Amino acid sequence: MFADQFIQIATLLPTDKMYGFGENIHQTLKHDFTKYKTWSMFARDEATESYVENTKNLYGVHPFYMMLETDGKAHGVLILNSNAQDVTTGPGPHLVYRTIGGLLDIYFFPGPSPTDVVKQYQSLIGKPFMPAYWSLGFQLSGYGYEYVDEFKKVVEKNLEKKVPLEEWRFIRGFAEELHKRNMKIILTFDPAISMTSTSFRRAFLTNVSFIEYADKSLVQKEVNNNYTLTNDTKIMLGVAWPDNHVAFPDFSDPLNQTRKWWIKEHQRFRKMIPYDGIWIDMNEPAVFGTNVDHPWYFDTEGHPKITPLRCDKFSDPYERYEKPPYQTQAVYRFNSSLLLSQNTLCMTGTTHRGKQILYNSKNLYGLYETMATYEAAKNATGKRPVVISRSTFPGSGHYAGHWLGENNSTWSDLRTSIIGVQEFNIFGLPYVGSDICGFTGNTEEELCLRWQQTGAFHSLSRNHDDKGSLPQDPAEWESVTNATIQANLFRYSYLSYLYSLHFDAALNGGTVIRPVFFEFPENSETHDLGLQFMWGDSLMIAPVYEKGKEEVDVYLPPSSTWYSLRENDYGA
Repeated sequence: MFADQFIQIATLLPTDKMYGFGENIHQTLKHDFTKYKTWSMFARDEATESYVENTKNLYGVHPFYMMLETDGKAHGVLILNSNAQDVTTGPGPHLVYRTIGGLLDIYFFPGPSPTDVVKQYQSLIGKPFMPAYWSLGFQLSGYGYEYVDEFKKVVEKNLEKKVPLEEWRFIRGFAEELHKRNMKIILTFDPAISMTSTSFRRAFLTNVSFIEYADKSLVQKEVNNNYTLTNDTKIMLGVAWPDNHVAFPDFSDPLNQTRKWWIKEHQRFRKMIPYDGIWIDMNEPAVFGTNVDHPWYFDTEGHPKITPLRCDKFSDPYERYEKPPYQTQAVYRFNSSLLLSQNTLCMTGTTHRGKQILYNSKNLYGLYETMATYEAAKNATGKRPVVISRSTFPGSGHYAGHWLGENNSTWSDLRTSIIGVQEFNIFGLPYVGSDICGFTGNTEEELCLRWQQTGAFHSLSRNHDDKGSLPQDPAEWESVTNATIQANLFRYSYLSYLYSLHFDAALNGGTVIRPVFFEFPENSETHDLGLQFMWGDSLMIAPVYEKGKEEVDVYLPPSSTWYSLRENDYGA
């Protein structure tokens, strides 16, 4: 079905063995076709919630899936589209794909093996970047520390307990000291540029492109006129973490002025803080309080009560982009009275220096920022870049890795992280991991212990928590300290193997962490083993992911001989 602002394709599938589509929280690696489910794909600042019925769209968009036929042969399909879209799965098995505009390029990848499919897919979108060796070490991070002494105490506590550390997310004066200890520093950068910053002034004076309104009649003048540089411009201003009105660089700028400015800003900043890697966040892009009369920050101490962005007052011909006839599950899953612009910029914003509307290009924002940041990191550090991005799209893995977002300190989040890491390898982003022990909420000792053990086998292995949470670094509990040391030293024993897997993926394409069925596609018992996984073709990991359990049931394909690397149990 093809109509203005609506395209729908429906098909019966040869089997129910389908993997992919995202970014969503999936309870199983293989899609469940026993009942109807609709999954939306629209980049959104949305914390992960691993309850069973959650089909919310998260930070990235990956309209790619892989199918296994009854004979174990695989094929893949990419439905390349950057608009808001969703997919419904159901009995049959059948698939219904919908999008609300844009181009519709469909690519088929014949396989016949799962690895062949991924390599063929990456020949189109780009092979994964090669991470620096140090970035495969264990990383310790936290959001919301206020003083240098707080950082020092946590670092010293873990070093004192002999927890192996490679990276610490940090600022300013402590950097030199950490470098002397052979530790590295990754800093977080958001794309939102404060109106009162010298960075914005430098950008404005050098003709940097920002996301703008499509027409001057749409400009929120009561906001723009408050600032000298944006007065009488079409630059779209929202509210974000600098606690100020902010503008968003147009990284798709065809004149390349934006990328040049971004590179120079990173070079300038690194002279103040000699960071080693870059973590780009809030790049869906995320905006606070859009279309809300009384946004949350009005009632939060420390946040000024500044006017939020409004996109809900437009009339034709622009209203059709803010309120399309079919808004996709990206709206209906949250609240049918909301708009696509909730938590982000107006769909009538423009990129590519006014040549594209955000309605069509929003899902590409994270990819374009990632491309610019990769170049910025390369120029600023003079070394192989290490970049991780929250928002991703097909091709992002050529420039960056990804973490699975703001998860919760729950057993269900630990469980779904195992699935998420495998999915992002299929999507072409093998440098991936979750926030170990959970980002939001207070973790518990047993959960943190099991997560440290599981996270030791993710390429991006990082313990990260929110400022409102109780401490959860490994040194907080003796049992977690011991388990972390043991797991990390085991990881480090095989780090050269992990590094070689990343090298092979960067050189030839493919996965690093992969589902078991990648190696045994003709064995139907492996087709839904989402909670155990492989490092390459040689090492299987089966983590404990349930409370109170000390053992897990593991399926070992009988066509191979298996050896335990932990016990004197050979020839299983």
